[in-house]
Amino acid sequence: MIVVAILTFGATTLLSDEHSLEEMIPSNSPKESFDSIGEVGGKNLQAIYETILNNYIEDIDEETLVEGALKGMVNAVDDPYSQYLNLEESDVLDETISASFEGIGAEITSLNDQIVIVSPIKGSPAEKEGLKPNDIVLQAGDVSLTGMTTTEAVSLIRGEKGTVIQLEIQRGKQTFTVDIVRDTIPIETVTYELDENNSEIGALHIHSFSKPTYNEIITAVEELRADGAKQFVFDFRRNPGGLLDQALKISNLFLNDGETIVQTEEKGSAPHSIKANDKEFGTFKITEPVVLLVDEGSASASEIVAGALKESANIPLVGTKTFGKGTVQTIYPLDTNSELKLTVAKWLTPNGNWIHDEGIEPDFEVNLPDYVFLTLIDSTAEYTYGEVSESVLNVEKIMEAIGFTIAADGYYDEDTVRAVETFQVDERLEVTGEVNDETAVALVEKLREVISENDTQYEKAVEILTTDD
Repeated sequence: MIVVAILTFGATTLLSDEHSLEEMIPSNSPKESFDSIGEVGGKNLQAIYETILNNYIEDIDEETLVEGALKGMVNAVDDPYSQYLNLEESDVLDETISASFEGIGAEITSLNDQIVIVSPIKGSPAEKEGLKPNDIVLQAGDVSLTGMTTTEAVSLIRGEKGTVIQLEIQRGKQTFTVDIVRDTIPIETVTYELDENNSEIGALHIHSFSKPTYNEIITAVEELRADGAKQFVFDFRRNPGGLLDQALKISNLFLNDGETIVQTEEKGSAPHSIKANDKEFGTFKITEPVVLLVDEGSASASEIVAGALKESANIPLVGTKTFGKGTVQTIYPLDTNSELKLTVAKWLTPNGNWIHDEGIEPDFEVNLPDYVFLTLIDSTAEYTYGEVSESVLNVEKIMEAIGFTIAADGYYDEDTVRAVETFQVDERLEVTGEVNDETAVALVEKLREVISENDTQYEKAVEILTTDD
């Protein structure tokens, strides 16, 4: 599924292996021999290889040429989820399975030659710095990411804890830079608590689908039940997915034996249904009323579970349309130093719907407040009286969101100055009427507090549970 390459900054991928879901590495190798390229194709490859080595004006490493040819062959498929992986890139993929890594903590994919954020990971540096689904990462450090594969982008963005990477981000019409300090990404894939206002509702936030996720959900449900929970909100928002075996086990929590979890369709074959099976996927069940939260950051594995719950368990989905990742990849070992990750199948919902590039529509469409999508304030800049710009407009909209009555028109006028002064007094900052780095950070932090207190999607889920009750 979507491999939580999260942990470092990964690529949205759904991995499948009918032989060993746990290891995620199939025993079979590619069926076609490279001999099938044909005599002409083979001669041309050899001719190009030798001509470049002998005549190119600069020195070129033989391994670099071979790797480029292999990458080019896979790129010709024109599928962002199929990739040739060298040793370093394979190691990145392996990290995602174990959910252990250091980096910025965001799931990315390559769309239209651009690196796009699918979802920042809960509690990660990427989330703390305000990166959001659908943000375009234009540049990492001094290097443009345009035209790169996800694995190429990962190799630039990931790094050791404590080091800094500067990213140039495009969000809508705005472009800005953000410095992110890499860190060890939290490996806890499930967090949970009782609802503040209704102790019979347990809220579980599923951040990814890694090896421990199924067991962590069971632990969370058992503890919430012991604390009095009789209903549950499962939050899959900004969940980029993870391991297939976890998606199947988690879906099985809510379904009866024989009910369809997902269908897979390989080349030239009819769809094959994978059905709930307590013997295979576990006997633990969640029978209490449940509502599932989804959004545009819910991808791949998250969508498999969402489809199963929506169509086989009649569990309502609340939020916005999901990401739309409906293909399956398999890893083919090529040698000790490389692998081929290739799209080999579609996956379909229980009712046979292919959601690729379409996503899953929620039963209750609920948008978050507009201020959730405001951009970060560039803390390296200063905003002062008389300035007119989109950045000033963003500052004014943030101030509106946190409770100031102000005309958000992009003009830093006297009203804006007074509002900023009042905010600085309230936050015990130096009172200048200007937005400097300290004020910018304080404004963004206050906005985050307002966002967390006004979760309209979660509120709708609670409403559904309490109304049904």
